This record gives sequence, structure tokens and C-alpha cells, in this order.
Amino acid sequence: MIDINKKYRTRDGREVRIYATDGAMPRPIHGAVKSSYDSTWHSFQWHEDGRLVHNILAVDLSDLIEVRPRHKRTVWLHVWDLCSRLESAADRIEKLEAALREIEDCAMSGSFFEEMARKALEREK
Repeated sequence: MIDINKKYRTRDGREVRIYATDGAMPRPIHGAVKSSYDSTWHSFQWHEDGRLVHNILAVDLSDLIEVRPRHKRTVWLHVWDLCSRLESAADRIEKLEAALREIEDCAMSGSFFEEMARKALEREK
């Protein structure tokens, strides 16, 4: 269950190093946890599911939690309300041109989004 090639932290957020996943039972996972007080490393052993305590109902702050990479995404959302209707045409054109520059700067250049932004800009002018 615990993979030595993946990154883990403790349930309370401390950094973890996994050294072995094939240790002796009942705690085959061997590693270390970085202290949040003095930044020293302390050795730990976990059960094969990453729990420090074997009781399935018990939760310990030193249980292992996999760290998953975060993916940054750009999401475009158009919201139309009364305030946007009251804006001047020049303000809308400025915002559309800024959005078009953002599209051209990212990997969506030449995409459906760029085409739609160009059409909206033409309608405003």
C-alpha cells in the first residue's frame, strides 16, 4: 500500500522520509519524521497501510498521508450581470484585450477560446 517512490507527510503535516517498505511485520514501513520543533529527524515504523496504530478506528497524527502534486490550471469564466452592462465600452474593450493577451501568452493560442475572444473584441469595437 505504501510506495517507497511516492512522497508522504504525516496527518499533521510533518515531512516524512520512507527508507523501507519490506521490513518485519507487523510494522514493515520504516522511515523518519522531521520534528516540527527543532527540525531533527526521528525514526518511525508504520503498519503496511501507513497507520502508526494498528486499530482501524484509531487516528494518529503520525499516520502517513500521500502528498499529491498540485496542478495549476487557468479557468476562464464569463459572468454577466447588471454591473457589467453599466460599464463603458472602452472598459469592456480593455478587458477583452487583456484576456486576449492572456490567451496568446498561454498554450491556448490558436484555440477556440482565442477565436471567441477576437470575435467579442470585434463586436465591441
